[in-house]
Amino acid sequence: MENMIIKNGTVVINDSLQMVDIEIKDGKIFNIGTNLDEKDLNVIDAKSMFVLPGFIEIHTHGGNNFDMNLVQLDQIGDLSNFYVKNGVTGFCPTILTDTSETLIECMEKFSKAMDDQLDVGSRILGMHLEGPYLSKEYKGAMPEYLLKTPCIDDFMQYQKAAKGNIKIITMAPELDNAMPFINEVFKTGVVVSMGHSGAEYETAIEAIENGASSCTHLYNATKLTHQHFPSLTGAVLESDIYSEVISDGIHVHPANIRILLKAKGFDKVIAITDSISAAGLPDGEYKLGVNDVVVINGDAKLKDRDMRAGSTLTSDRCFRNLVKFTNEPINKISKLMSANPAKLLNIFDKKGSIECGKDGDIVIMNNDGFVQYCIVEGKLCFSNNS
Repeated sequence: MENMIIKNGTVVINDSLQMVDIEIKDGKIFNIGTNLDEKDLNVIDAKSMFVLPGFIEIHTHGGNNFDMNLVQLDQIGDLSNFYVKNGVTGFCPTILTDTSETLIECMEKFSKAMDDQLDVGSRILGMHLEGPYLSKEYKGAMPEYLLKTPCIDDFMQYQKAAKGNIKIITMAPELDNAMPFINEVFKTGVVVSMGHSGAEYETAIEAIENGASSCTHLYNATKLTHQHFPSLTGAVLESDIYSEVISDGIHVHPANIRILLKAKGFDKVIAITDSISAAGLPDGEYKLGVNDVVVINGDAKLKDRDMRAGSTLTSDRCFRNLVKFTNEPINKISKLMSANPAKLLNIFDKKGSIECGKDGDIVIMNNDGFVQYCIVEGKLCFSNNS
């Protein structure tokens, strides 16, 4: 289905909810208005449903038993279809700290998938490299023996393997050589996101001045603020950089999500899942890169120690959680999962909102926040009726 019209839905447009029709032609949003002519078009009746920009997931390690570090090239289509069922129209495979050889293999694998258009459902928007330049003290589930000092030559080797498709790198700004590294990476157009860090406030501010523009899963694997030592957390809350937050209700208390939104506003927070291969699946044993993980009651932890290892969250459940945690209208929550990540990735001219000329990336949800349809670049990739 390429040319279609979505009728009778409540649509998120320009931070508001409007009762309008949407015509999609040749993969793009062609027309928005009332009583649009549906002749010769496939019709989706969205009566009593909400029509939102497709979700963009910038921090995910996998789902449906697929791990980003381990997934095979011929499995990426299945992984892509898993995301689209959860309303995700674009995602950044997030590569966990690993050996240089494995990181390069991962970059080559996802770059080839992008070139060959193997992402048949949700589209790969670029890669998120989480590490290996992270704090050993705040490593979380990262394997300590694989952590490194920031090195621009190493990073450029990874970027070459990725054919320029690394879009985000998470790193700790307090490490040796971090400031020149941040500045050099910033100059290439890659987002530098501070995380897995024990940085003090002053160091984080210096990193922001050198080009860091985001924070990875604020509150988690990061030194928390103190009344005398605001730390990286305080710098993030005070500044206007973007901040990820894991919205599963396990990693971050709902009140802290509300505090984050009150401090930074709804334009600078990005909701993420930080999902692992266990997302969408029952409790059991799973992999997260080189790590063995056990999931009990939906909570993923390393098998060999009491340390959380990503989440089992899916994007549709993330959306429902945020509505519940904040009691805010869906047009405000939508920004955290579409417009804001699109702006961070510098693709808001194409994705992240429902506007004429943009890609036809749309998720249609019922009143309870469950995905009924997902459309990617004008193609109906998921229907709950099929």
